Amino acid sequence: MMSKSLIEIFEELPDPRSGNAIRHKLIDVITIGIMSILSGHDEYTEMELFAQMKESWLRGFLELPGGIPSHDTFGDIFSAINPMAFRKCFMQWVQAVRENISGEIISIDGKNIRGSRDNANGKRATHIVSAWAQNNQIVLGQLATEEKSNETTAIPELLKLLEIKGCIVTIDAAGCQKKIAKQIVYAGADYVLALKGNQENLHEDVKLYFENEDIAHKTTTHDKGHGRVETREYRLETGIDWLPQKSDWMSLNAIGMVKSRVLERDVVREETRYFITSLTDVKSFAKAVRAHWGIENSLHWSLDVTFGEDSCRARAGAAAENLNILRHLAIGLLKNETSINASLNLKRKRCALSNDYLLKVLDFS
Repeated sequence: MMSKSLIEIFEELPDPRSGNAIRHKLIDVITIGIMSILSGHDEYTEMELFAQMKESWLRGFLELPGGIPSHDTFGDIFSAINPMAFRKCFMQWVQAVRENISGEIISIDGKNIRGSRDNANGKRATHIVSAWAQNNQIVLGQLATEEKSNETTAIPELLKLLEIKGCIVTIDAAGCQKKIAKQIVYAGADYVLALKGNQENLHEDVKLYFENEDIAHKTTTHDKGHGRVETREYRLETGIDWLPQKSDWMSLNAIGMVKSRVLERDVVREETRYFITSLTDVKSFAKAVRAHWGIENSLHWSLDVTFGEDSCRARAGAAAENLNILRHLAIGLLKNETSINASLNLKRKRCALSNDYLLKVLDFS
């Protein structure tokens, strides 16, 4: 009834519990957790309620030797699961379902889970750095770091876990580091890295160049919708032998600029951003820069608005990171179920109302 690949992968997860008094099978708890989140039941109490209301149906494919797990059981288990082992299972699933698409754009960015902050115990909010595959519409992997500044160390570790050969990797200014560019090139991929103050001299040189030179390689995009009109002008300069820092960055082939103009409710906003890249084609550069917003719009926005991640107050142990992995899994499953054209929110409601549709979503493999 369900995707054997998905369930078999999570059956390999080590059980954090020990002793002979274990009442609930780990795979039963994880399966209910996945189904609950797919169906819009995100809290531990809601997972218990979901299982109670569907107990007879669940017993068709789960053993449930100790009956329905309580909300405390869900909390204890998701807090205790080793997140590295949980992530390994998730990435095995990704490799099973991911399509190899030439030129796939992989965007890497970080996000705080605000509700995981525990001021009383001096615990910072869990910060997750994720890799989003634009064409596949799935998270390829994620790592937790305690604070924003640690993205520079988390990104190289995340890249080690990913298969990026033939892809284009986009990262914001936090990842604009020489060693990261080198790592991407060694892995057989291209990069587009945003420039800001953390590379002050390089940023200033690129900025001054675009302010004073007319660039031949240009392209423009226009987007309209919901009372908003946005125009983006992309410029790419490949003749950069004059750039003092060129030799410091592996495969640095061009510098780029994006000037955006947004008209919304009679208010105009303008922004100019600068980049370094191993690409040489302005249209590929423009596509990569635009795709980077996918991790904000398709992933981070969905986590906050559709899944209510920032309001989740699961703080004990590794709960925040493990539940984030479950949400990433749910987003991938829902986005890749294409039999109906609907928002993630409506697909979640359909999962809650239709057992057949829930199984259909889970059978993405």
